[in-house]
Amino acid sequence: MKRLQQDALTLASILAEHPRLLVLTGAGISHDSGIPTYRDQRGTWLHPKPIQEQAFVSEESTRRRYWSRSWFGWPVMRDARPNPAHVALAQLEQRGAIELVITQNVDRLHQCAGSRSVVDLHGRIDQVRCLNCAALHSRDSIQRLLREQNPWLSDVQPSHFSRPDGDMEVPDDMFHALVLPKCHDCSGDLMPDVVFFGGSVPSPRVGTCLDALEKADALIAIGSSLMVFSGYRFCRRASQLGKPVVIINPGVTRADDLARIKLQSPAGPLLTQTLEHLDQD
Repeated sequence: MKRLQQDALTLASILAEHPRLLVLTGAGISHDSGIPTYRDQRGTWLHPKPIQEQAFVSEESTRRRYWSRSWFGWPVMRDARPNPAHVALAQLEQRGAIELVITQNVDRLHQCAGSRSVVDLHGRIDQVRCLNCAALHSRDSIQRLLREQNPWLSDVQPSHFSRPDGDMEVPDDMFHALVLPKCHDCSGDLMPDVVFFGGSVPSPRVGTCLDALEKADALIAIGSSLMVFSGYRFCRRASQLGKPVVIINPGVTRADDLARIKLQSPAGPLLTQTLEHLDQD
């Protein structure tokens, strides 16, 4: 029997035995939607050093770098559409099989696919917040503001080397000329409503996820290397609670030694075939 067929039967059996799941997703689940991953199958980081949260907050030069690059990267995120893995998870939620989806992604594709019980662990890229007054603005409105204040951006050619957070490589010499976008309400500095590297996930958000884990029968991690502690903590906690950890990922993850089962088939076909098996039972 082919691996995909066997993995689908295995996953269908897990779902039958554990009717309430906590699902944790990472960048890999959005790869088939055209959004790249952070790491390769060996867990190796694929991109230049990411922007750190403290640098963004404290350094105008870092904010210029981010907004210059985000001008080109945002359309990739904005135009992405859910793939079969997102759709299958939404269908499983509708069947009552999912307690909560925790996503480390900021792309909102789970919600676009129809999932309702979702925690955006690292925030959402379609919103921007003011560092001064905390007002929220749509990312599209900031894109328009960047275009109005920096018409020359349209003449710059990016490298098309994008990342999962809406960032894209651009020439270094263009940062200094950028007119930074400011808050519509107070003219304060703006930051995407996401947790940058070096930042902390808000405690209430983590608490919501841990409460859902207490209620769930098992944890399934999909498309994440789990190298970042913010997601790994849930696998570790599930193991401490004696709840099965199932990993769906073709490569190495930090939680491989905690997993009761690891499936390496692609998430979209695997989840789709699993639903077909459940329909046959």
